[in-house]
Amino acid sequence: MSRRTDSLDRAYFDAIYARESDPWQFATSDYERQKYAASLAALPDRRFAAGLEIGCSIGVLTGQLAGRCDRLVAVDVAEAALARARQAVTAAHVAFANVRVPEEWPAAWSARSFDLIVLSEVLYYLVPADIERVAGLCRTALRPGGWMLLVHYLGATDYPVSGDAATSLFVSAAGVPVVRQRRETGYRIDVLHDPD
Repeated sequence: MSRRTDSLDRAYFDAIYARESDPWQFATSDYERQKYAASLAALPDRRFAAGLEIGCSIGVLTGQLAGRCDRLVAVDVAEAALARARQAVTAAHVAFANVRVPEEWPAAWSARSFDLIVLSEVLYYLVPADIERVAGLCRTALRPGGWMLLVHYLGATDYPVSGDAATSLFVSAAGVPVVRQRRETGYRIDVLHDPD
C-alpha cells in the first residue's frame, strides 16, 4: 500500500464525516473503550490546570479528559465532528475550536498555556515536516513540568507515515523525554514529561 505524500486536509475529513457520523466507531467500539482507558491510566494520577486535545473528533475521549482538567480546549479539523463533540460534552470548562494544525495554531497557545497536551490518533495524518512543526509548537505551548500524551494506531494505512514513525518524529523534534510507553497489538501509547 502506497502512502499519501501530503498532509491530509480539511476536505479529506469533511468527506469522511459526511459519509458517517462516527467513522472509526469511537463511541461504540470495545477496542476504542479499552484504548481510552489505557490512555488515561498512562497519565499521572492528578488534575491538570489546562489541557489541549488536538484531533478530538466526536468528543468521546474529550469527555473523559474533561474530568481530569480544570480547563480543556479540544480542536478538530472537521466541523461535523466538532458539532457532535459539542453535543456530547457540554461542560462549561471545555471549549471547542475548528483548527487545522500546524497551519492554524493560535498564537495564544504558544505562551506555555497547557500542562497537558493530547495527540491521540492524529499525527500520522501529517507529513514528517508538519509533524516536526507540530512538535515544536506543542513544546512552546507546554508549561514547565507539563505532560504530553501520544496515542497511535499501528496497523497498515495509506497515511503519510506509520504510527511508529509519527511518534519517533514527534519525540525527536519536541525534545521532551518519554517517561512511559505501552505497546499493544493495535496501538502504542507514549507519555512525555517536561522535567523543568
